[in-house]
Amino acid sequence: MATQSGGGREGSAKTAVADQISQSVQSTSNLLRLMLDSSPSHPQLSKLPRNLLAMSTTIKNTQTVLEQLPQAISTLDRQVDRGLESVPHLDTAIQLLSNVQNSQLKSLSKSQLSQQAK
Repeated sequence: MATQSGGGREGSAKTAVADQISQSVQSTSNLLRLMLDSSPSHPQLSKLPRNLLAMSTTIKNTQTVLEQLPQAISTLDRQVDRGLESVPHLDTAIQLLSNVQNSQLKSLSKSQLSQQAK
């Protein structure tokens, strides 16, 4: 249960950070609007509020991806561990295939030698 409460705190902390980022973006956008209103001679300023507001969704999407990243890394780590556990089996299979190949080559060589002898 301690991990659940820790996870709950972590989730609420992430939510708080995401909210603060969104509020910062909104505040910056409002500030830029005020700057634009007081100084309309800067046409580049008019693009900034829209760009910042458009990035708010990207920021939230980034938050979602970052929240999922530890789970994805854990899953990949487990898969790598399983793959490493399979290496001895692969060595055995490689040795068996090598033996089969050597056996076929020996039998092919013997048949070629017997045909040449005739």
